[in-house]
Amino acid sequence: MNRSTFAVWLRLLWMFLKVNLLSPSGPASVGLLYKEAVGKIMSEERFVEAVGFSNVLPGSEALKLAMFVGYAAGGVPGVFTALLGAVLPPTIMMFIVASILQRFQQENWLQAFVKGMSPAVAALIIMVAWELFRVGQTKKLGKRTLAIAALSAIALWLEVPSPVVLLGAGILGVLLFR
Repeated sequence: MNRSTFAVWLRLLWMFLKVNLLSPSGPASVGLLYKEAVGKIMSEERFVEAVGFSNVLPGSEALKLAMFVGYAAGGVPGVFTALLGAVLPPTIMMFIVASILQRFQQENWLQAFVKGMSPAVAALIIMVAWELFRVGQTKKLGKRTLAIAALSAIALWLEVPSPVVLLGAGILGVLLFR
């Protein structure tokens, strides 16, 4: 192992520790990871590909995204390094939160706290969607792209599972952008 390989692993570990400490929710972390990864360890096209594939496959999007980015930057050892950085902060936080919730689970203020968080979670998801849309604007969204976005929104509104919507959008992309 040479110094540059070790430096890539340290960079991956630090990147995913930072992303998961500063933005512990899955969808909200995509925007921060975008700023950390694009142009430094991967291209924008590769990052969008990673986000798409991580949403199509079953399981945690954050972990699948960590594996994709880790592999792109550092091969198989990069996968494990990125996963360590992605798993460590939420695991420690969950132990802390679980112990607090266990102690205060019957308190009324805790139920009100959870109700108050719901609008903030929705706002975070909207902000990530806006960021991805805004990034797409720099590449001049065409009618085909807007059609795929509209069809996807309709399918989601009709409660089609999101992996099916993403898979369908990918197939439409193959058909429309040849």
